[in-house]
Amino acid sequence: MRVSNQHVVDRLNQTYNEQQASSLPIGIAVIVAWLAGAMFMLSLAPYGYWIIALISPALLYALLLAPMSNKRAFIIGEAYGMGLWCVGAFWLYTSIHDYGDIAMPLALLAIAVMGLGMGLFQAFMAVLFNRFVGKQPLAFAALWVLQEWMKTWLLTGFPWLFVGYAFTEQYWLSSLAPVAGVFAVSFVAVLLSASLVEAFRKRAGYLVISGLFLAMSIGLWLLNPAWTQPKPNTKNLKVSLIQGNIPQDLKWLTEYRYKTLEIYGKLSSTEWGQDMVIWPESSIPMFQTEAWPFITEVVKVAKETNTTWLTGIPYKDEAAFDPKTQAYAPFYNSVIALGAQAEGLYKKQNLVPFGEYIPFQGALDLFPGLAGSDEILNYSRGPANQSPLQVRGHKLGSAVCYEVAYPDTTRRNAKDTDFLLTISNDAWFGTSAGPFQHLQMVQMRSLETGRWFMRATNTGVTAIIDHTGKIVARAPQFERTVLRGEVQSRIGTTPYVRFGNYPILIIIALMLLLSYVGKGTYKR
Repeated sequence: MRVSNQHVVDRLNQTYNEQQASSLPIGIAVIVAWLAGAMFMLSLAPYGYWIIALISPALLYALLLAPMSNKRAFIIGEAYGMGLWCVGAFWLYTSIHDYGDIAMPLALLAIAVMGLGMGLFQAFMAVLFNRFVGKQPLAFAALWVLQEWMKTWLLTGFPWLFVGYAFTEQYWLSSLAPVAGVFAVSFVAVLLSASLVEAFRKRAGYLVISGLFLAMSIGLWLLNPAWTQPKPNTKNLKVSLIQGNIPQDLKWLTEYRYKTLEIYGKLSSTEWGQDMVIWPESSIPMFQTEAWPFITEVVKVAKETNTTWLTGIPYKDEAAFDPKTQAYAPFYNSVIALGAQAEGLYKKQNLVPFGEYIPFQGALDLFPGLAGSDEILNYSRGPANQSPLQVRGHKLGSAVCYEVAYPDTTRRNAKDTDFLLTISNDAWFGTSAGPFQHLQMVQMRSLETGRWFMRATNTGVTAIIDHTGKIVARAPQFERTVLRGEVQSRIGTTPYVRFGNYPILIIIALMLLLSYVGKGTYKR
């Protein structure tokens, strides 16, 4: 009975301490957390108010500082995560409602469920921060990067809305990207954010620590080390990126696919003679086996004009077809190099769940309408470590659409290449912020790899980006047009391409270990 009574006393004391330490009732704390997560979107493209990427994590940090139960920490973290994802990734509503023909209430419910699920990353981060480590900025920043990194691989990943992206064009901080990637930028930004909160609480020591990291990034910015260099004895290649602006609701209609080919053929008619003519993702809206007569004609023109032609196309591997089982030949979302001085095929590795494949399909077979058609939806994954495309004596690394958001995939594909290409179809997201967030990620990938990036899209944003992440040319959205420009070949390897995420992961692991061990001696 004594144990039981003591347990009750302890619980009452804990509740009292929480109420005394926290000035916010749980209801208000949840609202503040949700708004803090929701505002983060304004720090990213196309808005670019990067200061909000410091304010948003700072508010979550401040909310979690008071002694509290793990349940309260979980709820606050979940509220922040839901605000972050429901607002930051609201562009998914366009594809779900406008092009998926899902009724508005169900589409909004889908966004809420997505926010609830993705919010779990921040929820468990908050619990770990509350329960296992000392409540200080180094631990908070380390846990933040841990949950961002986990978003790149857990359940195939959804690597979006990272703090580091807000600083893509703020070179005083993004200078860390070629050294240790976007997660290093996120780490320093969140560390600075939490340290500012401590400074307001008259604990300025952490500003010194974050200042050291900031001084390192500013030093790199001022020194501007040449991680990569122009390839000797080569000239810039002249390229034409074709933006067909095919409406998404027409793109895959059988009766419209030949019209699509006609549009791309006409737009390209004035571009043959350039070093490269590039069409975007699935610009040929049929398998190569069906489009072969058309492909043959285009290749003939490309060779006659000494032009390399790169195009996105669904590629069916007929060699893998099993006539005994009559199984479907595996097919891939791919980019192929054809025409003059061109060779190679790249198969997309990171597929979009429910867009390019059906996860848990065995379970979903009970619901045929939800599982969809194998022939339409179930693309196969391309193998890792594919060889670069060979174009005009250069090696070209590729990324198809969504997978450019995966830092490590792009890093692997960039090894031993001269420049990079990503093709995409962002028509799914209409006039939302999604395409601009997507473009910002490509800029970060250029910074990390020290390579020029060509981005050819169906509706925009089509762009050419240099090795420092700067956009040197871009086409307007939602116009049927051609973006002409030049691309530089580069050699050399950035530390990030060489070592990947290991350096920053080792740093955060050490910080979490030290914070866990020292928690008992840490006093607020």
